[in-house]
Amino acid sequence: MDAHPGTGRLRGRAAARVLVEARVRAGWGRVRASWLLILQASVAAGVAYAVARHGLGHAAPFFAPVSAWLALGFSRDRSVRRVAELAAGVAVGVGAGDLVVHVIGSGAWQMALVLLVAGLVARLLDRGQMLTTQAGVQAIVIVGLPQVAGGPVGRWLDAVVGGLVALAFALLTPSDPRRHPRSLARTATQELAGVLHLLVRGVSARSVDDVEAALLAGRASQPALDEWRDAARSAAELVRLAPQHRRHRGELARMVDEAVLLDRAMRNARVLARRTSTAVEDGHVVPALADALAAVARATDDLAEATGSGRDARGVRARLTDVAATLDPFVVAPDDWQAQSLVLLLRSLVVDLLQMAGAGPGEAREALPEI
Repeated sequence: MDAHPGTGRLRGRAAARVLVEARVRAGWGRVRASWLLILQASVAAGVAYAVARHGLGHAAPFFAPVSAWLALGFSRDRSVRRVAELAAGVAVGVGAGDLVVHVIGSGAWQMALVLLVAGLVARLLDRGQMLTTQAGVQAIVIVGLPQVAGGPVGRWLDAVVGGLVALAFALLTPSDPRRHPRSLARTATQELAGVLHLLVRGVSARSVDDVEAALLAGRASQPALDEWRDAARSAAELVRLAPQHRRHRGELARMVDEAVLLDRAMRNARVLARRTSTAVEDGHVVPALADALAAVARATDDLAEATGSGRDARGVRARLTDVAATLDPFVVAPDDWQAQSLVLLLRSLVVDLLQMAGAGPGEAREALPEI
C-alpha cells in the first residue's frame, strides 16, 4: 500500500538527496557492523602471504592469502568447523589441480578431470557443501593459471599455510554472534527515528516538503530493515548449531521478532507520512500531534541505542507507555477527523515500538486509551 510511485511535491535534487542520504546511512551501518571482521581477515591474509613468501621461500604465494581470506572473509560464522571446512576445500582443490596439471598438463578435459577428482575427494572428506564448492573453484583456478616454480605441491603448501593461519585467527579472535545483528539493529531503528524526526519537523512547520522527505526516507530505509532481519535470522540459526553460543539463543530469537516489529512500525510510519502530507497541505494538524510525534521520535532514538547495545529497554518502554496514554484521538483533535485519523495511525506505530521495547502484545494495546 505504501510503495506506489511518485513523491508528491518533493522532486528533483531534494528527492535525490534524501534517497542518497538514506543509502549512505545504510552503507555506513554495514561498515560499522563488519569492519572488525574484514580487518581480521585482511591481516590474516597478509600474515599467510608473509609466512609462505619468507618462511617457505615461495616467490608468488598466491594461494596463501586466498585461502586465509576465503576461510575467514567477513562472515559472522567463524566457528572452527566452518573455517576448517573452507580451508580444507581450498587445499583439496589446489592440491588436486596442481597434481593433475603437473602430470597431464592443462586443457578442457583436464579441467573436467580435475573438477571430478576435487569434488569426489571433498565429498569423501566431509558432507559440507562449502568444502566441495571451494575445492571445485580452486581446481578451476589452478588449471586456468600458468604453472609456477615449486613443484606439484608448491601451491598446495601455500593453501595449507593460508588455512592454518585462518584457523589460528578463528581460535584467537572468537566472535560474538550478537555483534553484527546488534549493529544492524541500531542502524535500522535509527532509520525509523530519522523518519519520525522529519515528520515532527514537517508537522511543526506545516511543511509538506519535510513530510514528503520523511516518506521518501522511509521507503529508502527498506534495505537496512531487510538486512537486520536477515542477519538476525542467520545468527539465530547459527547459535542453534553452536553449543558455545547457547546462552545467546534467547536474545537472538528476540531480535528476529524485533526486526519484524520494526518493519511493521516503518510501514505504519510510511502510511502516517503519506496521510500527514495531505493533512498538512489542507491545514489539518494540531500542536498536540506534533508533541506526541516528537516524544515518540525521541523514544525511538533511545530504543535504537538500547537495541544496538543489548541493554534492557525498560526506560524506553515506560516513556512510550506514557505517550500511548495520551493518544486519544478525540482528546488530541476533538473536532478534526483528519487529525484524528493521524492519531489512530500513530497508535499502531507506538504499539509496535512498545513490543520492540519488551512489552507483550496485550500490554502494548492496553497502554492505549479506549476509544
